[in-house]
Amino acid sequence: MPQHLWNDTDFSALPDLDGLVYRSNLLGRDRSVINIYGGNTSAKIAQADFAGRMTPVLYVKASGSDVATMKARDFAALRLNDILPLMSRAAMSDEEMVAYLNHTAFEPGRPRQSIETLLHAFLPFPHVDHSHPDALISLACTPFGEATARKVFGARMAWVDYIRPGFTLSQQIAKGVLDHPGVECVVMGKHGLVTWGDTAKQCYDTTIRIIAEAEDYINAQRQGKAVFGGVRTSGLSRAERETLAAEVLPLARGLVSAQRSAILSWDDAPETLDFVSRERAPELSQLGAACPDHLVHVKRQPLFVDWAPEQGAAALRAKLSEGVADFVARYTAYFEQHKGPGDELRDPSPRVILVPGLGMINTGKDATEADVSRQLYHRAISVIGASEAVGGFESLSPAEAYGIEYWPLELYKLKLRPPDRDLAGKVALITGAASGIGRATAERFIAEGAHVVIADINIEGARKAAADLAAKYGFRRAMAVTCDVTREEQVVGAFAAATLAYGGIDIIVNNAGIAGGKLIEDTSLADWQRNIDILATGYFLVAREGFRLLKRQARGGALVFVCSKNSIGAGKGASAYSAAKAAELHLARCLAEEGGEFGIRVNSVLPDGVIQGSSIWNSEWREARARNYGVKPEEIEELYRKRNTLKVNVTPADIAEAILWLAGPRSAKTTGGVITVDGGNATAYVR
Repeated sequence: MPQHLWNDTDFSALPDLDGLVYRSNLLGRDRSVINIYGGNTSAKIAQADFAGRMTPVLYVKASGSDVATMKARDFAALRLNDILPLMSRAAMSDEEMVAYLNHTAFEPGRPRQSIETLLHAFLPFPHVDHSHPDALISLACTPFGEATARKVFGARMAWVDYIRPGFTLSQQIAKGVLDHPGVECVVMGKHGLVTWGDTAKQCYDTTIRIIAEAEDYINAQRQGKAVFGGVRTSGLSRAERETLAAEVLPLARGLVSAQRSAILSWDDAPETLDFVSRERAPELSQLGAACPDHLVHVKRQPLFVDWAPEQGAAALRAKLSEGVADFVARYTAYFEQHKGPGDELRDPSPRVILVPGLGMINTGKDATEADVSRQLYHRAISVIGASEAVGGFESLSPAEAYGIEYWPLELYKLKLRPPDRDLAGKVALITGAASGIGRATAERFIAEGAHVVIADINIEGARKAAADLAAKYGFRRAMAVTCDVTREEQVVGAFAAATLAYGGIDIIVNNAGIAGGKLIEDTSLADWQRNIDILATGYFLVAREGFRLLKRQARGGALVFVCSKNSIGAGKGASAYSAAKAAELHLARCLAEEGGEFGIRVNSVLPDGVIQGSSIWNSEWREARARNYGVKPEEIEELYRKRNTLKVNVTPADIAEAILWLAGPRSAKTTGGVITVDGGNATAYVR
């Protein structure tokens, strides 16, 4: 049941446009009322123009914004009096409509208006809501949608048969309201709901009340009905699901990344598990999308993998591979059947994969897009169940679905996006990333489009770094995992956590480190072993798990080892450290040979004297190196600067640039390589 969240005290002090923001945000809080990125709201407000003349202005949600989070700046502002004459036109193409509306802008610099702007302009009410509530879509997606909706609303409703959004639909909605004075709402076949009011509160009240009436009717009809059928598969425990997901998600990610690298989201919510385990799920899931919003983000159909837990993981892997191949073939055939002049096939891979016992896998170009797919298929499950309770679920026809999916106005939105950056769709796991080189590399990777797993023994530092980066760069761009690279179970666990979060990994940066500076006679066995454990064995464990995962994805990948000048140049008073670093470097070269046939590249970066932001240099290492060179601890940074050829300080950001190059596509034909970033040190010149 939708919650009535309106608070008169909160609203009373808001100016007109902020009041529209308030109403919109309230509606968007409940995704069963307005889908993420779906629906649109508006208000007609008198504003003084540049010459001081009072002008009726239509403020309408901008294209691509989300009502739940949008602010005043996210509304387009158009001159209403320039739009209203369009109501008398007989017809208008989409291209004409967009071009015309662009010329009606009241305020330069605001975002582009919604495709459904005319719907709001033509209705003679100050406030209009267009929503996609589960309950109303459920009524509108039955075989006799109008008759079903009339059982709830009678003559209080105007009905409009499905037609693609645009001029004609907006005109039909307006005529339906004007020809039937006293109606309270418009129900749009297989689409959604339109409501209005003389005040913002009245509009909100009507929207919530109409939805509540529909939900009451559906709940009454659903009593005692197993709309999805009986249970057909046994369940798995949460631990069993996690183990299985960690095993198959990399395979799934590799399969759906044929055209572009995908980020995955795994969902095992109770309602998801219930749906995929039911007898009718294979049938119902293939009937089609519930409304245009769903189509745009989840495609017409999901992939349903006909598998049961008792068949085992090997059978799931085989069926998943077969299923994706079959889906791609069917989607390509659907495109070929309906394509028009100039249409180009979009990524034919599934956006939603349903697996009995496991749940749902969602795909996208980034974590946000994958999560939108996840949210919208939850809405689809709700709609299908409710429709089945009141008369059966009926989707758009394949031709109607294609008309939305390949609608030039929708495709135009994609053209407005900036081009993908070098690491778009990639996932990187970086050890020792809570500070120093690892932290700088994480931020540089995210700036280039990657999602980053910050793996560190210092979990509090890792969590802070991840939170800071996510706040700066966006939803789920970074996550933190505990990882002591000397503990095999934690390394395995870090890769599993990353897989469950993003579906897999493309880049592994072996960066965790320590430092220690003692003469050989002062080096204890424990000192020696600690260096070997972290800098050699730790790098081996991380690389081994990385190779295992990358091979399951079958998409190649990149490993970058952060070694040291000391790996090829002798380090006085640092024998244990230098020997371990040399082992790192040789391990990387060996793995380059092993990885070549699988497209896995392994390269190394050799820094020197990177003090800024390093937790290592805040330890006894600074004092030890100062003693070794006969200077004060506070003089050590200047010493390193003066001793290199270029006389420069080397920073974590400098190392991050080299790591980025080796991890990204610009070094696609480089493996087994070494880049020194040390300002120039003759002892470390690669020979």
